[in-house]
Amino acid sequence: MKDLMPSGIVDLIYLDPPFNSNENYNISHNAPEQELAFTDTWRFDRKQLDAARKITGIMKEQGVEQSYIEFWKLWVTAMVETDPSLLAYLVYMIKRLLYMKPILKLTGSIYLHCDPTASHYIKVMMDAIFGGKNFKSEVIWKRTSAHNNAKRWGPIHDVILYYTKSDNYTWNDDVTQRLDPEYVKNNYSNEDERGQWMSDNLTGTGISSGDSGKPWRGIDPTLRGRHWSVPQKGLPTWFAYPEVSNKLTTQERLDALDAQGLIDWPDKKVGMPRFKRYYSPDKGMAIQDIITDIPPVSVRSKEYLKYPTQKPNDLLKRIISASSNKGDLVFDPFCGCGTTINACEELERNWIGCDISISAIKDVQKRLMSNFLLKEGEHYKVNGLPVSFEQAEHLFHKSPYLFQDWMVKAVGGKISERKSGDGGIDGKIWFVDQDGKTRAMVLSVKGSKTLNPSYIRELQSRISEEAPLAGFLCLNEPRRGVITEALSTDLRMGLYKCDGKEFSRLQILSVKDLFRGEQFKTPPRKQIKDEMNEQPYLF
Repeated sequence: MKDLMPSGIVDLIYLDPPFNSNENYNISHNAPEQELAFTDTWRFDRKQLDAARKITGIMKEQGVEQSYIEFWKLWVTAMVETDPSLLAYLVYMIKRLLYMKPILKLTGSIYLHCDPTASHYIKVMMDAIFGGKNFKSEVIWKRTSAHNNAKRWGPIHDVILYYTKSDNYTWNDDVTQRLDPEYVKNNYSNEDERGQWMSDNLTGTGISSGDSGKPWRGIDPTLRGRHWSVPQKGLPTWFAYPEVSNKLTTQERLDALDAQGLIDWPDKKVGMPRFKRYYSPDKGMAIQDIITDIPPVSVRSKEYLKYPTQKPNDLLKRIISASSNKGDLVFDPFCGCGTTINACEELERNWIGCDISISAIKDVQKRLMSNFLLKEGEHYKVNGLPVSFEQAEHLFHKSPYLFQDWMVKAVGGKISERKSGDGGIDGKIWFVDQDGKTRAMVLSVKGSKTLNPSYIRELQSRISEEAPLAGFLCLNEPRRGVITEALSTDLRMGLYKCDGKEFSRLQILSVKDLFRGEQFKTPPRKQIKDEMNEQPYLF
């Protein structure tokens, strides 16, 4: 989001991130990269404290009010002692929400799916980031039927926080939900030749100085502290106003309803007239902020993908239908098994999905092929930077050259522009020696499963006065023969000395070493402007 997505391109964001309730709750099956990312996520340490402090700067960049910034500072100070794991979770979430704001269009919306353990904390910060006036709804989704928990109410719901970027946002009020049969039975209890109907209000609370506050048929709603509220929706298909409705007064609208038999008159003189709302099986009611008509994905469901936090397709279709239009761009930064993407395809929306798990991405690809016959490269593309050994291995098998470039960049090297005939040199790290001259560490990358000592001997031959150091980068862990051959380089050539320090001539780093934070040891490095290497690589 920060480096690769332009500002103002997304119409709708839906995210279902890891929950705070349990550190492994959102970790997918067969996804070691999620274990790597989330196992320590909610443990507060020095790195997390530095991130918490840097968030204030990001807040200023994103236009967050100073009062919220001061509140965040106080919150950090208090929570470091009282609830550090919760603070670590909030640091993780708030930093990402701050980068979601600029990519969202002014007319855009964002829905954040969470659970009650942290929804109130997240709402405070979403008020800060998106503005409290842009909070639209707290949607409750009944995600399970029952939970037998001792000494408390059974937790059976999730929370979905709905915000917009501004007052001018997309909302499609023709999106409806199914009427519950029991609701129809209990409420549409009247019946005539036109069908079942219920008696509904024709007035709203509060008085009005306009047409809606004036008397009609001798009945003055103001005397009851109310005003006329003529229904705009739920009108039967056979009803029609006699003229252009926007030119009619409130009283003329009421006359039109009464003329076509849509007013329920009370038997008593003191009663108020009401609206006859007829039941239509093919029409539902306006979507409500408590969702009980969309069940969770069961193991017997056709859409079940064995993904532990899979959300039902109908839930995403309702959200996407309400807050976007055909052709709009929807972004899911925690796309998991791809329910948002699947719903977007069904509803003819464009989409971008993101997930840290390569197994999740494979699930999405299978789903796109199975449901829509969509192929990678032909209908969509998969990009990304590895964050685990499994992802790095996947990248190597998918594109060895891109894997090679990624490893060179991971150690701060300059990528070789030649991919063949390069003498085994895939990149260089530039540094300055004690005489102020520019020297290089030559880099060689190998992704093969079996590492041969001959690779090291080939790299040794490239060590020279201009390139006194060499770095060997490998996907798999090097075996003893490879390590021994590298050590023999120092025995034959001696350690490289610079400014009183000594450096091994030929150093080895594996992918796992990189993920542990290890780097090649060199004299002070020299920054060389290189447009090719400055651009972020997408794989």
